[in-house]
Amino acid sequence: MAVTFLGVRHHSPACARLVRAEIERLDPAFVLIEGPADVGDRLDELLLGHEPPIAIFSYYRDAERVHASWSPFCAYSPEWVALHAGDAAGAEVMFIDLPAWHPAFAERSNRYADAERRYADAVERLCRTFAVDNTDVLWDHLFEIDATDLPAEGGEDLAARLDADPSGRRGDGLAARLDAYFDLIRGEAEAGADDTARETYMAGWIRAAEAEAGDRPVVVVTGGFHTPALRALVAAGGGAEWPEVPSPPDGATGGSFLVPYSFRRLDAFTGYQSGMPSPEYYQRLWEGGPDAAAAALTETVVTRLRKRRQPVSTADLIAARTLTEGLTRLRGHRAPARTDLLDGLVAALVTDDLDQRLPWTSRGPLAPGAHPAVAEMVAALSGDRVGRLHPDTPAPPLVHDAAAELERLGLDRAGTFTLKLTTERGLARSRALHRLRVLGVPGFVRESGPETGADPVLEERWHVTAPDAGGRRTSALIEAGAHGPTLADAAVSALEERLTGAGGDMARLAEVLFDAALCGCAGQADRIAASISTRIGGAPDLGPLGLALDTVLGLWRHDRVLGTARSPLFGRVVQECVTRVLWLAEGVRGATAPADPDRLRAMAATRDALLHAAGPLGLDRDAALGVARRVAADPEAPPDLRGAAFGLTRTLATTGNTATAGTTATGSTAGTGSTAASTGTGDPVRALRGAAAPATFGDWLAGLFALARQEVLDADTGVLAVLDELVGDLDEADFLVALPALRQAFEYFPPREREAIAQALLERRGLRGSGRSLLRTPAAPMVIAEARALEDRVDRALTAAGLTQGEPA
Repeated sequence: MAVTFLGVRHHSPACARLVRAEIERLDPAFVLIEGPADVGDRLDELLLGHEPPIAIFSYYRDAERVHASWSPFCAYSPEWVALHAGDAAGAEVMFIDLPAWHPAFAERSNRYADAERRYADAVERLCRTFAVDNTDVLWDHLFEIDATDLPAEGGEDLAARLDADPSGRRGDGLAARLDAYFDLIRGEAEAGADDTARETYMAGWIRAAEAEAGDRPVVVVTGGFHTPALRALVAAGGGAEWPEVPSPPDGATGGSFLVPYSFRRLDAFTGYQSGMPSPEYYQRLWEGGPDAAAAALTETVVTRLRKRRQPVSTADLIAARTLTEGLTRLRGHRAPARTDLLDGLVAALVTDDLDQRLPWTSRGPLAPGAHPAVAEMVAALSGDRVGRLHPDTPAPPLVHDAAAELERLGLDRAGTFTLKLTTERGLARSRALHRLRVLGVPGFVRESGPETGADPVLEERWHVTAPDAGGRRTSALIEAGAHGPTLADAAVSALEERLTGAGGDMARLAEVLFDAALCGCAGQADRIAASISTRIGGAPDLGPLGLALDTVLGLWRHDRVLGTARSPLFGRVVQECVTRVLWLAEGVRGATAPADPDRLRAMAATRDALLHAAGPLGLDRDAALGVARRVAADPEAPPDLRGAAFGLTRTLATTGNTATAGTTATGSTAGTGSTAASTGTGDPVRALRGAAAPATFGDWLAGLFALARQEVLDADTGVLAVLDELVGDLDEADFLVALPALRQAFEYFPPREREAIAQALLERRGLRGSGRSLLRTPAAPMVIAEARALEDRVDRALTAAGLTQGEPA
């Protein structure tokens, strides 16, 4: 008997019904399905009795490429139905597509991503013909709701083509219409090399099955885009031997496991590459038909809106149903389609003007700022179903290792855990949790702990949710199993992948380095530090370089707990970073505004290195002081960098060439006034007055405060008095110009120090009161300033128009 080709749309209830009916009718010898052939000998795992949605997760890794891919199934996926219906019919069921690691899938993370971009022109013309917004609405109109009024227009008479199969026979069934639809769109699209490779491979399986089946039927279930090509390839003849299942090349690893999936991951409104949007709607359509789906989901939408205190009356509900029924008849549908339901709900429940197009008129994620009622409609039709795997489903070794590790460390329950990093058990627990974090396993959230290598915090606080809440943890662990069999191995692999992806990005490299230290991956930390070292000489920007210096310096100084303290490799990185930061700082030009926090952090990290590591690492403080003085005096340098350079000169000069004891947490010292005078450092009062231009004053102060905020707190320097004087002398206009940058500058002071400054200002004026009260305003300071500026503009406008009080009209 001839091969029966069933071209389908992935995740289509109508196609799933057709597949089931044809398999039951034909009683085939073989059911061949578009799916990864390397899973073919494990199809019994898919038949264990799972609760969809689930997916086949496949991974591949070699020296040059890392790839992950999913093949998702829900209850109404034609491939899922073909698998179970074929097994029930006693047919031999096979997956016949190339493995997910094959280069043909290099550009996609989802096997069942539709090829709609390749036949966009044909679909666009069909949408115009049937007066619908997009391919999803078109599909519902033609296939899911079984509309019968198919208007024809234009020379090509598209509707007529959809009512006839390729051989010219009139087709009054769904299969004929699907054939016509896919023949039309494939006939106008060019297949790429990846599609050609896949179709050639699948055709080999089909020819072999046809030869093996003899006079028994063969059913082939593939995406409709491939069906015309497969039909032609099989008809052209060729070898009838079973194709070999490709294996990963030497030096590469790969594998596949089943994972729980969710409707949220499946929904086109959350960015899924294929299939239908609103999976909960199509689940209801699959289970009860369009009328039942519309009724149930109308109730769901109303319930969700009422829970969020959105008023929905009985009259609104009646109006929604009436409008939905009217739209259904107007659009020629025998029952409500998805957009009939959604449009009816919007018309009845949304009375405001909408700032955005309705999301179901196009593809893609729901845009920020969508109307709350519209967002609830999308969420209701998306659904929150999460699949469940059968308990006997095989899992990668990492799943079992993680469970055993969590149980051993007492972390296999929900709760909040405080970990002492100075104890062996606390450190082991911390490293296990950080390894889960870098692997992206949900349910483990660090609430507090060291944020950088320079952070002296030796305690962490973690919140652990209930095991496998919502199935997400199991899915994430299975997917993370691609990195290795144990938590330690998998963390190293994940960090290695991030290291490769970071390239020359110093900020990303610094983040990977700190994570490696937190995970206890000492060997990996050395590799990352070496990678940073090779890239320092070409680093073009101060900001990322400063993050790397801050991280490495902190790990070199403090991390006996993490095993990196006084590391010679880390010390060399610190040396190279300091040299590069100073070289870059002297070359920065331009009056950029506002102040650049990343640039100032680089200068602060350099200060800390010179204060705390100059002796052991042989850093040249005198050379650094010379650079700082030149930058501070350079009128072409940005004001924030000039202020930071001045702060660096004060800090280095006041601590002397060898003294490091007694420095504050900011790197400054108390009693800077007399010491500064003795060393010849620039007078801070004179520097302040020289930098007091309204447009740049706040930025210069931000640089100073980032490196030497103690200058303000120390009464001996007179800095606070001069600041008070300079700000007080600003007129209204200049003050409004300077205010945003001044606010940014004073954010370098923690709340307690800001309160101390406020108290000192009260005392200067001989006033009694709490400095804390000055930090509270009835409204945001910028709002108050903007209001005063507005009042000033209004006054000037009234004066210009001769409308001020007391003047004749």
